[in-house]
Amino acid sequence: MTLVEPSIDLYVAWREAHAEWGPGLHEDGFGLEATDDVESVQGFQAWVARVRAGGGTSRWIVEDGRVLGGIGLRHELNERTGHIGYGVRPSARGRGVASWALGAILGEARARGMGRVLVVCLADNPSSARTIERNGGVLEEVRAEVCRYWIELGSPAAGESGVLAEEGADG
Repeated sequence: MTLVEPSIDLYVAWREAHAEWGPGLHEDGFGLEATDDVESVQGFQAWVARVRAGGGTSRWIVEDGRVLGGIGLRHELNERTGHIGYGVRPSARGRGVASWALGAILGEARARGMGRVLVVCLADNPSSARTIERNGGVLEEVRAEVCRYWIELGSPAAGESGVLAEEGADG
């Protein structure tokens, strides 16, 4: 697996992942808004450009040319959604994809000098809670059916570049 910047070159692979979520379902980690047109090539290009120019770091989780999901690091704290949002397509769940991607984006946050990050999930999503806890998340509180976890990052290690390397799933 690898994390890559959103790219129009992955249009077909992204559309396959998008279709798998089905209508009406929310795809965390992609920065997709209700007004975004991802059906047309032109709309997709505009959406990718907006996401890449946004106030954060957006990455797609890719394996063997397939888009497995997305993860985003907000450089500024959003009290409602935290610093990090992620989502994995249904067929790729249960094999450590989210845990791997969260660990990789935490390296990016550390390299940016962020000392700690807030990651949230719905209280009725125990899989996401376990993903956050596996990556060092400590539950602060449950507020309005949302679990708020803080992950302490410390400072970047000497020589750490923040480049996200390819690694295998964590199981």
